Amino acid sequence: MEALNYKLEKFEGPLDLCLTLIKKNKMSIEDIQISVLCDQYMDYINSMESADIELSSEFLLMASELMLIKSKMLLPRNEEEEEDPRAALAAAVLEYQRAKEASTYLKDMFAEYGLRMVKDTDEIAPDKTYVADHKVELLSQALIKVMTQVRVTDTEARERFKPLIAKKQVSVASIVENLARRLKGGRRVNLEGFFRSAESRGELVSMFLAMLELLKSGVLVLDESETEQSSEGVIDAISGVSVALREGADISSLTEIIKDE
Repeated sequence: MEALNYKLEKFEGPLDLCLTLIKKNKMSIEDIQISVLCDQYMDYINSMESADIELSSEFLLMASELMLIKSKMLLPRNEEEEEDPRAALAAAVLEYQRAKEASTYLKDMFAEYGLRMVKDTDEIAPDKTYVADHKVELLSQALIKVMTQVRVTDTEARERFKPLIAKKQVSVASIVENLARRLKGGRRVNLEGFFRSAESRGELVSMFLAMLELLKSGVLVLDESETEQSSEGVIDAISGVSVALREGADISSLTEIIKDE
């Protein structure tokens, strides 16, 4: 076997030396070449003795265990019935490797956090400058009182909204249809009576828009022959004004104009 040159480092124990030799020979911990490991371990022990380095009992004990395992590996054995002689050594080396890796991690953590000090949490007193310190029961009672005073029942809500939703909505198209019926047979419609028949302000606006559109289209014509002079308002000013179909116009053209719009 080729002689190995060892740098006589200080190992933390026999397991540290075994792990170093396993890594140098690129062995698997689960399948240790016990003959190679035992020979190199003994070479290292002999090197330490020749250098007058005092050996601890742990290194000598591991040397004897390695020699025992090597001798067992040389003897014939039933692999199915007997345990692998290297199993205990492999388990010990694997556990040592895990502990060594953990120590490296903890060493880095200690270097970063070891000199730090933890400050206790400060107790900050509540600021009562603008907020009064009331009991929860008093706040609950105040909330109930306010909600009771401003509460509106469903019946009251319906009564308040009823005038808003109960108003009759009159469309311009319905006004034109009503006007068309009144103009049949060449009859005339007095504007004063027409506008006074409105039952609401909304219906009056619809009448006014319908009349403007029909006059603009030329389907209806104004007859001002009976206009009375007055300055008391719009209704008085048109009391003698009536509308009729333009000559040659068809009654159906009234509704067609609104549909086109």
